[in-house]
Amino acid sequence: MKLYETHTAPNPRRVRMFLAEKGITDVEYIQVDLAAGDNLNKDMRAKNPTTKIPFLELDDGTCIGETLAICRYFEEIQPEPPLMGRTPLEKAQVEMWQRRVEFYFMMQIGMCFQHTSGYFKDRMTPVPEWGSEAGKNAVAYMKQLNEHLASSQFLVGDYFSVADINLICALDFARVVKIKAGEDHPHLLRWYQEVSSRPSAQA
Repeated sequence: MKLYETHTAPNPRRVRMFLAEKGITDVEYIQVDLAAGDNLNKDMRAKNPTTKIPFLELDDGTCIGETLAICRYFEEIQPEPPLMGRTPLEKAQVEMWQRRVEFYFMMQIGMCFQHTSGYFKDRMTPVPEWGSEAGKNAVAYMKQLNEHLASSQFLVGDYFSVADINLICALDFARVVKIKAGEDHPHLLRWYQEVSSRPSAQA
């Protein structure tokens, strides 16, 4: 199997952490230079029409795009340890928090980065005002996360899941746009320190 990724990007890190938690090592990592537009060439588009990374290429040539879909594939082929829930309720709660972090935090940070940094200005039209507003949305959502984590070890009770992986990768990437948890977020910081101490966080 081959995972096409960019080592410094947040979404590929989510998959690397997921694989590290699973103990899956038989994956070849292929680095894609996003700044140079390597993801936009004809061969890459044939494998991955959206041009987004990461994407997984199986040994038979089948390709799977989208971060969570890639994680789902590995969850199914190697169920232990489960990272997407163990019971029907837990699976629903993991999906709920995964989507909340995705929409209200990770996506907002991504929009802030794309529209204020100019990193992709050769292939999109940045709207700085939208980028600034997205950054404010991300900061506001940290308050909700902090309140939730006041009574929960992880996003879903005492169960570490793919939702926590999404959140730590988003928080670390947020530093690129100068967004970070502070003294107003003690519970989020407690959570961050705990998750950062996991070996998979170094993946």
